[in-house]
Amino acid sequence: MPVEMPLDGNAEVLVSEDLLSASLYFKQVDPDSIMDYKELEKWLHTNNIVHGINIELLRVIAASPASYCAQPVIIAEGTPAVDGVNGKVEYIYNMDDDFAGPAKLDNGKVDFREVTTLRNVKRGQLIARKISPEPAQAGIKVNGETIPAKDGKEARFKIGKNVVIGPDGMSLYAAIDGILTKTERDKINVFPVYEVNGDVDYKIGNIDFVGTVVIRGNVLSGFRVHASGDIRIIGGVEGAEIDSDGSIEITGGVMGAGKGHIRAGQNVKCSFVQEGNITAGEDVIVSQSILHSHVMAGRNVLCVGNKGLIVGGHIQAGERLTARIIGNSTSTATEISVGVKPEMRSQLNRLRTEVRELVTNLDKTEKALVLLDQLAAAGQLSAERLEMRAKLNITKKQGQEQERALKQELLEIEKSLEDTTTACVEVKQAIFGGTKIVIGRYTRFVKERAERIKFHYADGDVTMSPLL
Repeated sequence: MPVEMPLDGNAEVLVSEDLLSASLYFKQVDPDSIMDYKELEKWLHTNNIVHGINIELLRVIAASPASYCAQPVIIAEGTPAVDGVNGKVEYIYNMDDDFAGPAKLDNGKVDFREVTTLRNVKRGQLIARKISPEPAQAGIKVNGETIPAKDGKEARFKIGKNVVIGPDGMSLYAAIDGILTKTERDKINVFPVYEVNGDVDYKIGNIDFVGTVVIRGNVLSGFRVHASGDIRIIGGVEGAEIDSDGSIEITGGVMGAGKGHIRAGQNVKCSFVQEGNITAGEDVIVSQSILHSHVMAGRNVLCVGNKGLIVGGHIQAGERLTARIIGNSTSTATEISVGVKPEMRSQLNRLRTEVRELVTNLDKTEKALVLLDQLAAAGQLSAERLEMRAKLNITKKQGQEQERALKQELLEIEKSLEDTTTACVEVKQAIFGGTKIVIGRYTRFVKERAERIKFHYADGDVTMSPLL
């Protein structure tokens, strides 16, 4: 018959050193002993075990204490403390990776020139945000005591240059256009200048930057440098694409070999240009020579250094060209055009080409209509050809309207070519035969050498006069 087992003297509670677990150990147990699990729970409370008690296990032990007398049984477990997670700063860019590796193209090939990933940011752009810390969760020992835990620490922005904290205190913004950069002690900055200490080659790759770029080396053929600000190259440029919304300065020369292009929204300044292509919204300033190149400037081309030499190629300036020497003694073909902005002259050529093509197509349409009209007069026009005739009439009307519009645009540009009163070509030393001078819509061929000459428009022609 089951016998109620007294606990005092027969049972013992063993508690771990950290008070996170408690075990029940029976010293003596009658094989037929039973007990009330509630009495067992009450006895545990009396022995200061009040948290984490396994009630289900208590029921099982109370029903058969003899089965649990061989060794201590964990009967209660505390709740460990969990420290909070520290807050952190999350950046819009990976701040640990400057180089992304060669770019993969859509066709599966790899472009080894696309290796640098710049962290370009615009003024007012979000560059980082703070992630709030997570609170701590206090623990509880089996005796009911609280185990303290540390809350996560709040992250803070390490402010560098040209960045501002947002009104919420949780976001960081760029104060200027530039490159997002970490410096000493993990300060976050936005710098307006990106510097390359060496050549732009396969190690650096193409550059696309929202600010100013400074390159302390050369730019090799096939590479591209684009900047929303200025570009300064303390070296030379080969057949590369250099594109700036501001100005470009090249302390060395340009040896393009007929490849690449240098474009500036404002000015281009360099020591020499050989077989290069240059376009500037304002001035092109070359200190030594321009050889066999294509140069276009919205305002002036100035080549007045020690040599100041222009030979070969086609040089265009919206207002004025000044050089020491133009052409050479072997009469190398050299074309100088002033008085019209290069983009307007290009537009003029494009319009003329479009008009020619349109006139050719209209002629073809007209011939087809004549043939269809003859068939109609003979009563041989099928339904299909009748529909074709209607479509061709519509095409003819649209073409004629387009032709009138293009010719009107042509006329307006050609009228602007008449305004060449300020345009001129100044030769400070000598100009040679073989040179073609174009001012507005007027042309003059230089047949023999002349010295200290100014070319300008007067009385419907390109006129030569002594340079004062």
